[in-house]
Amino acid sequence: QVQLIESGGGSVQAGGALILSCEVSPASFIRNPVAWFRQVPGKEREFVAAWSGDVSDYSDSAKGRFTQSRDYNKNTVNLHLLRLIPEDTAVYYCAMATTSSKNVQKESRAYTYWGQGTQVTVST
Repeated sequence: QVQLIESGGGSVQAGGALILSCEVSPASFIRNPVAWFRQVPGKEREFVAAWSGDVSDYSDSAKGRFTQSRDYNKNTVNLHLLRLIPEDTAVYYCAMATTSSKNVQKESRAYTYWGQGTQVTVST
């Protein structure tokens, strides 16, 4: 059973930064494709970033501000959020696919396992 445990959310002022972590268990799944989505109440879950093999992609909103990394020692996939704006306020989810693909998948249905979500709140 794959488990994704998220941490790192919080409240920051506009312009601030956060690092979201998604701990992967068991460790053998750390190289599976992983994506980040976010959701605000009343809206659909929105693609933020994803990483499959050597390929990564970001939403237009995330490009230039968010970056992904993996820590193979800690078995975590991380999303670094920089220059945050109030519109980034949402619950952020990490998600993992069971199989790799050539292209980064941006649809939530491509991902089987999901973290519990972590709240990011950006104030003016």
